[in-house]
Amino acid sequence: MDETDLKHLRRCVDLAKAALDVGDEPFGSVLVSSAGEVLFEDHNHVAGGDHTQHPEFAIARWAANNMAPDERAAATVYTSGEHCPMCAAAHGWVGLGRIVYASSSEQLTTWLGELGVAPSRVRALPFESVVEGVAVEGPVPALAEEVRKLHRAFHGK
Repeated sequence: MDETDLKHLRRCVDLAKAALDVGDEPFGSVLVSSAGEVLFEDHNHVAGGDHTQHPEFAIARWAANNMAPDERAAATVYTSGEHCPMCAAAHGWVGLGRIVYASSSEQLTTWLGELGVAPSRVRALPFESVVEGVAVEGPVPALAEEVRKLHRAFHGK
């Protein structure tokens, strides 16, 4: 992980904050080409009730419609939180490359438990348990702590 990775992860945390600012769960993600160009970015849009509106899923859809398979494989997805199983599967199905995350699913599960949030109906799994053959890096402790604070704010603690 280098300074470029940290810059993109910082943007993901900023996008997660933007989601929180509009009343949504704090998650943000960025898709970066092999040449270092930011191609797509988004944050969570689940507040309206459609819990499939995750930024990682939006990235997978966008990549499938706008990138050739070799471009997808060479791209990197940066995200404030490790993909849920739905998003991991979408990542794998469209053939996206490397993933770098600020905080892990295991960390999120622990944080939500500490906040008294009921467990999700969808099991939290490490990305590698859903998709094989993808380089995965994370978490990043300093950024994970920032993400933790966003979740605390969202859940009113």
